[in-house]
Amino acid sequence: MNTSEKGDMELIASDAYSGIDNYEASVIQDSKSLNKFYGRINQTRKPGLPVPQVDFSKNVLLVMCLGKQKGETTPLLTKTEEENNILITIELSDKTSSLEAENSLMSYPFYIYKLQHTSKEVSIQKSGF
Repeated sequence: MNTSEKGDMELIASDAYSGIDNYEASVIQDSKSLNKFYGRINQTRKPGLPVPQVDFSKNVLLVMCLGKQKGETTPLLTKTEEENNILITIELSDKTSSLEAENSLMSYPFYIYKLQHTSKEVSIQKSGF
């Protein structure tokens, strides 16, 4: 088993407001699904965020919407490769103290990571939130 922190995962887009109230994580493997996701997050934006250009023959995308968050949080990703699948574990790092969190703005952040295309099944597991 080979475990690496982020490894070949590259953050290609993120924003503090997705408009999505609950935690969601998924793997996007085609342009149509990516455009549909951006349609959701751009519903309340004028102008909308630009859709990243991705070569889906070489890459897949990991999309995480963290839902309602208080204060500044950052996802910590750990990738574990096994024979037939890849497990990506998501944990949240909380950068704000409890006093700061009480006075913090609410956010609904999303993150998009690019991974190399694989024939293995990609599973996503959240930990600690």
